[in-house]
Amino acid sequence: MAETFQRHDLVHVDPAAWTACLANRSDLRDVPHLKGWAEAGRPVIVRRRAPGEGGDAVPLGLPLPPADGKRRIGLSLPPTALSRAPMVSLADAAAQAPIPWGSTLATLTALGQRHEIVPRPFGSLLWQAVTGLTYLSATSDLDVLWRCRLPVPLSLLDGIAAAAETAPMGIDGEILVPDGAGLHWRELRDAPVDGSVLAKSLDRLALRPVAGLRARRPA
Repeated sequence: MAETFQRHDLVHVDPAAWTACLANRSDLRDVPHLKGWAEAGRPVIVRRRAPGEGGDAVPLGLPLPPADGKRRIGLSLPPTALSRAPMVSLADAAAQAPIPWGSTLATLTALGQRHEIVPRPFGSLLWQAVTGLTYLSATSDLDVLWRCRLPVPLSLLDGIAAAAETAPMGIDGEILVPDGAGLHWRELRDAPVDGSVLAKSLDRLALRPVAGLRARRPA
């Protein structure tokens, strides 16, 4: 049975399947770094399906480094060509981050430990960590994933907000709930209890009620 993948999963592509895919994409013929990407052991990431995409193929993506235009490359490949790549934690990627980020990364890692969550980077920090290419710049934000049970504790959301207040960079990211949907952490924190938040999943965007997603704030 083919493995099921969710948004933000890192996967390795079979090199032969990668080569065959690029051979059918004339628009990618002269794009830097793509030839040999899979052979070098660099992963790609599972993305949300674009309108009109369907079938059994898994939607995948990777961004080019800023020096090469930051173009986002979209691909689709059968699940049989993919294998799950190791998860990269925020602590794992910390060595690739700018030195001023160190205190904030340690704070967020400790926050995750208190909630029994392993925060994961995505965006520029992740790609720099898994490729060895330069993705981070002086204006980069930090993107973090938090895989949570429901309801999401307010102490986690408030902790992220407190870290963001003193961080030297912007802190973006998503709360990943058990069904794989991603909710922006600040939207979930700040939405009224009777409001709704945008949920992103592999196949759809949908508004979901805050009730049941977030713990209630004490009166």
